[in-house]
Amino acid sequence: MVISLMEDVKQLWLFHQHNIFIYAAIMILVSLLYMATRPSTIYLLDHCCYRGQPHQKARFHQFMEHSSKVDDFHESSLEFQRRILERSGIGEETYVPSGMCEIPPCMSLAFAREEAHQVIFGALDSLFLKTSINPKDIGILVINCSLFNPIPSLSSMIINKYKLSKTIKNFTLSGMGCSAGIISIGLARDLLRIHRTTSYAVVVSTENITQNWYFGNNKSMLIPNCLFRVGGAAILLSNNSGDRRRAKYKLLHVVRTHHGDDDKSFYCIHQDQDKDGKVGISLSKDLTWIAAEALKANLTTLGPLVLPIREQLYFITVWVRRMLLGDKVRPYVPDFKLAFMHFCIHAGGKALIDKVRKELRLLAVHVEPSRMTLHRFGNTSSSSIWYELAYIEAKRRMRKGHRVCQLSLGSGFKCNNAVWEALSDIKPTPTVPWDDCIHRYPVET
Repeated sequence: MVISLMEDVKQLWLFHQHNIFIYAAIMILVSLLYMATRPSTIYLLDHCCYRGQPHQKARFHQFMEHSSKVDDFHESSLEFQRRILERSGIGEETYVPSGMCEIPPCMSLAFAREEAHQVIFGALDSLFLKTSINPKDIGILVINCSLFNPIPSLSSMIINKYKLSKTIKNFTLSGMGCSAGIISIGLARDLLRIHRTTSYAVVVSTENITQNWYFGNNKSMLIPNCLFRVGGAAILLSNNSGDRRRAKYKLLHVVRTHHGDDDKSFYCIHQDQDKDGKVGISLSKDLTWIAAEALKANLTTLGPLVLPIREQLYFITVWVRRMLLGDKVRPYVPDFKLAFMHFCIHAGGKALIDKVRKELRLLAVHVEPSRMTLHRFGNTSSSSIWYELAYIEAKRRMRKGHRVCQLSLGSGFKCNNAVWEALSDIKPTPTVPWDDCIHRYPVET
């Protein structure tokens, strides 16, 4: 009987043997197809922020002294700038360009190029030193700078300085405001996923303010003089799974929303000429309200990607009740503290940080990196979120598995965010911009 059973099994195997090989081949083919088409995980190996030179520090009395020697400013304009400085949340150790340290200030192209060289090369030199990466191994380069666009481009300037590969895919993003840093990250991510043979991408986020200082008397255009300061960051990304062990973070999401179809949003941050023909950046009185509306739209898209199911269901329930009963039901703002341990909110100004904190019902510790970055470095535009991430790391608060939301707002009007997950406990390194002053923070602002 045993012999008969074994014979039956043998016959069954011979009968299905051909089909089993076909099934196995199909499974292998499907697995290979999945591996080839699934999105690559993008890793952040490291990031470095530029810190200005001591002689560039903008002490309040020096700032006002230099401003008073500009004949174009009326007395009321000087008093207005003094009040803005006192209420801005900015400290006295921020940096201005070398051209602004001259008396009278010098806004020449040469000084603008000097600022670009100092900031961009300073951040990249630190990045290459920390990561030991060979610049020739970089396959993708993305730089964003809204207000300074020389010829050749800023990306070409970097390629020339570091003798990058002749086949490098390089991009220079201009005119996209303070939220352009996240746009650059999103572009680099997409390119790394398309060009799978390329391992490394470098993103540089900065702003150049030498030629964009306003010397007129329109108060809405004077505010940027008091808030914007020198700064920049360089970020190294990789699509190589072998880099996971030495990477700091992996990228989970990039969410972008744009309200440029609305006129109020479009014109709330606007480069224009005043009645005397002087060019400046005008900030609308409605800026914080417009930012709040853009934030709500952005978080509506982000929420389903990051919030726990229970929180999503509660939000949908309240939304349906409001649709049926109208304003009788109070709107519910999801608790994003359940999704993120840390927040890096663009340090655009004290009022902006306060507004975002109120909208998201955040605690003081969640906005501390933004407030302290504003105090120490000022509004460094698109790079501010990287100074904030460096602050969290310098405070030794980033642990394995922690999620951090980088949230940026800027002209257009745009609200963008990037979500990262820490792959290990992050320890500060000597090259972070906070290394010699972190012990003094947080401070009262």
